[in-house]
Amino acid sequence: MKLDKYIKTACLLLPFCVVSCDTNKGNDKDAEMNKFVSDLMSKMTLEEKIGQSTLISSWWDVTGPVSNNDYAHKAKDGHVGGFFNALTCDFLYRLQKEVVENSRLGIPLMFGYDVIHGYKTTFPTPLAMSSSWDMEMVELAARSMAEEAAADGLHWAFAPMVDIARDPRWGRVAEGAGEDTFLGSEIARAQVRGIQGENFADTATLIACVKHFAAYGAPVGGRDYNSVDMSERQLREFYLPPYKAAVDEGCQTVMCAFNDINGVPATTNKWLMTDVLRDEWGFDGMIVTDYTGIFELTNHKTVRDSADAGAQAIRAGVDMDMQSAIFMNYSKENYEKGLISMEDIDRACRNVLNMKYKLGLFEDPYRYCDTMRAKRVLKHPKFFKASHEVAKRSIVLLKNDNEVLPISKNTKTIALIGPMATNKRNHLGTWHTAGREETVTPIYEAFLKEFPDSRIIVEDGCWYEGDDRSKFAKAVAAVRQADVVVMCMGEQEFESGEAASKTDIRLAKIQRDLIDEVAKVNKPMVLLLHNGRPMVLTDEEKKFDAILEVWHLGSMAGPAIADVVSGDHNPSGKLTMSFPRSVGQIPVYYNYLNTGRPENVNVRFTSRYLDSPNSPLYPFGYGLSYTSFSYSNIELDKDSMTKDGVIKATVKVTNTGKRDGDEVVQMYIGDQVASVSRPLKELKGFKKVNIPAGKTVDVTFEITDELLKFYNADMVRDSEPGDFDLYIGGSSQTGNKTVFTLK
Repeated sequence: MKLDKYIKTACLLLPFCVVSCDTNKGNDKDAEMNKFVSDLMSKMTLEEKIGQSTLISSWWDVTGPVSNNDYAHKAKDGHVGGFFNALTCDFLYRLQKEVVENSRLGIPLMFGYDVIHGYKTTFPTPLAMSSSWDMEMVELAARSMAEEAAADGLHWAFAPMVDIARDPRWGRVAEGAGEDTFLGSEIARAQVRGIQGENFADTATLIACVKHFAAYGAPVGGRDYNSVDMSERQLREFYLPPYKAAVDEGCQTVMCAFNDINGVPATTNKWLMTDVLRDEWGFDGMIVTDYTGIFELTNHKTVRDSADAGAQAIRAGVDMDMQSAIFMNYSKENYEKGLISMEDIDRACRNVLNMKYKLGLFEDPYRYCDTMRAKRVLKHPKFFKASHEVAKRSIVLLKNDNEVLPISKNTKTIALIGPMATNKRNHLGTWHTAGREETVTPIYEAFLKEFPDSRIIVEDGCWYEGDDRSKFAKAVAAVRQADVVVMCMGEQEFESGEAASKTDIRLAKIQRDLIDEVAKVNKPMVLLLHNGRPMVLTDEEKKFDAILEVWHLGSMAGPAIADVVSGDHNPSGKLTMSFPRSVGQIPVYYNYLNTGRPENVNVRFTSRYLDSPNSPLYPFGYGLSYTSFSYSNIELDKDSMTKDGVIKATVKVTNTGKRDGDEVVQMYIGDQVASVSRPLKELKGFKKVNIPAGKTVDVTFEITDELLKFYNADMVRDSEPGDFDLYIGGSSQTGNKTVFTLK
């Protein structure tokens, strides 16, 4: 068999070639891997080396332009390094077999996919999940989706997305962790741990790919794929840290962003990929472009043609070309013309082969293709249980006047109104990829189980958009019969995510009109808001007694929502993006710099709007509970510290209500005087604690010099002696404050 030839040619008689996930840390497998890969590369032709740097879609999902090439034939010749958007264990086995048995050296393929918030079992969208502020839940979700995807033959997840985003017009805010750098960095770490596990010898793990490097979350105008223009200080302080956190956690691959940064496209940005990522941060993994990123360089008008685009990209540090086929078509020519070096080609080839070695594919190309395992693992009940737990913790209570929520299980009649009441698909949210609507339990079915003694009247009332008001009358009639009204409104799954930017982030007019008609009946009203981004809710905030931000929660959306509405679960989520009062406020975020003329509503010539407060409708870190919490004054074990010292700050948090509850205790720090203007406050710690009704717990944070560092006037990251404001409370707007000094 040619497989025997492959084993001999590729020198696979090494004792073991699956590397521990503690890579990038100088583990004892590095020398073994380097020797193996060097020996293999010594046998490779120029075309075969270039081929390893080519990543091609199999057309299951397409998100951009395509090229016309006979990729299947080239793969058999060993001129393709991997495929993405190819699914199912059986298909991937056959695809791998074609290449291993027919190419000259039998180098296995690597299979990638956008495994973003679940595979077959769908979890809440990442922005929703971030609202849990629960790193164990975030890691559990990532671990679950990796286990499912790996069981279906995949090797590589294009996740996590860690782009900091302050503009909810940008649709891809749904895929990230919101506006804050500190929280975003913690979530990045948790996701990498969940996806990669502890050891690639475990075939229940995937290689992670942090994206989009860098600052993709700050496009001008909130318009997807648009330019990013910011200072290096802004970039380093707020946007780069989550990528670095993922790299420090051992993330094996990095994906380039579509955007340019200050005029230089990320795909050819040597400063980003080589100077910062590799030389400064010590990253020794693989860099891949985003979909047709090299092909699109001609539109940026920074290259002469596709050949020039390929040369610039590989010289800047790109290792793998996703979908453009430009490395495949032009790298040999570029090498022969002296536009790129063999060192460039070898570096890229080696970094791809290293990934395959770490996955154990040279030991066994089919080790991820176990159809019996796929049958056992895919859509296992444990994943639905995990999705349910994560979904409950992702829901945020925004308003609850007169304790309308929770709804008693003794309620006689509940009117369930709106297009999301019976819908399945839209609960999946953006980038649900392999997730299917048949896995979703809708709200109506969940309510029937949760409120068995209540009459549930369900009416759509309207569709998500359009002008059809023919169902309004039935919805209003249902409301007249009800004791309480629950309206299920929001966005469809495709209205957020990639290529889903909006200038109007209110509910669609047809939905707003239905709300107006229902409100005239004057019954207690609850809004369940289903969406992938912060929305403008200024009108809804006035009309509803209670508002639950339920996002797009995935397969177990219905049961999770029913648990919270009934009070079986006490909501504990907190927002990770501020909700603006109007689009005119955008960008609106909590950790802004002060100005020489800060807002003063009584003085015209200050930094304010004439028609709106500066503050958001709902700020970062905000979220209510069915109980209440009070905070004591902050107690410090000492009021000053040196750079090598530590201050312990403690607050007593009391559950002053009648229900047990979880509270996200948040610590913020602001530098009173610095060499450059600094945010008024920044999140520097948080703890999620369970507090029984009537009980008090002590919550302690440690303040170290690391938390006080920033990029000073000389662009050196360091702390500066002086006084600091310290805040500990339940949101970014807490006024619970004290002061400490760094000597």
